Amino acid sequence: MFDYAGLEALAAVVREGSFERAARRLHVTPSAVSQRVKQLEERAGQVLVQRGTPCTGTEAGRRLCLHLDQVALLENELRRTNPALAPDGPTAAPTLKLAVNADSLSTWFMDAMADFTAGGNELLDIRIDDQEHTAQRIREGEVIAAVTASEGSIAGCNTWPLGAMHYVAVGSPQFVARHFGGGVTPETAALAPMMVYGRNDRLQDQWLQRQGLASRRHPPRHFMPSNQGFLRSCEVGMGWGMHPTVLIERQLADGTLVELRPQAGMDVPLYWALPRSAQAGLERLTRCVMAAAGAWLGNGTAGPSLAARQTP
Repeated sequence: MFDYAGLEALAAVVREGSFERAARRLHVTPSAVSQRVKQLEERAGQVLVQRGTPCTGTEAGRRLCLHLDQVALLENELRRTNPALAPDGPTAAPTLKLAVNADSLSTWFMDAMADFTAGGNELLDIRIDDQEHTAQRIREGEVIAAVTASEGSIAGCNTWPLGAMHYVAVGSPQFVARHFGGGVTPETAALAPMMVYGRNDRLQDQWLQRQGLASRRHPPRHFMPSNQGFLRSCEVGMGWGMHPTVLIERQLADGTLVELRPQAGMDVPLYWALPRSAQAGLERLTRCVMAAAGAWLGNGTAGPSLAARQTP
């Protein structure tokens, strides 16, 4: 059996970033937290917390924290459906750590979260990352589930197809006229400023490659880690970028934004991934995610009863 007092101390240290803040959260002394974590490490035979500023969990430490999250989720569901099993009254609501790409968070995933939180007391802790990298957060035990572009490539996880987001390359009319007046070619694309959400954002480069526009010269790029800022920067002519059509329907209709190459969009398939051990505890969340994705992305799915892809 796991030492759950030790696991709670470990999770508090990793979540809060220090032994002192973990102690305040658990209403004990810092020395008590340190002793519990040390005993847990001795039983595990390895370091679980990297001491520093902030303190972080090792891979094994993060996986133990994820296990504690799964236990809390199952216990919470049991108490919710069988109140008689909780004679001491309500306990703290579990917090679910999820990784989602920014475009999904700005569109269909918000509906999934609203539906899920309306039906229970669970809290959500959202980590934003590129859809190509959210899977890594599951592999490292940082999150319990993720929207990802990885199909069936996460060991020990189940995945469900969600559909695809359709992206187009756009810029303001003035920007397109100034930089691509003579046409969109590898030469003009190499000189036109590009908007990039973050260091992991490769959508613009992928589009250039698919369109045969990539060259040895990397285009100049602005980094804009904000969905609203990313959109406005294209509207005001700072650069061109890839946007999901569901977010820029108005701008395309009124001509505020125009496509660099009409009818040259790009579909990005998305998947819902979670550890197989957490599937039962996350069934309600999975149903909410599948329903919202079906409404927005038109994938025609009905819920998690569909066969999930399993990776050993």
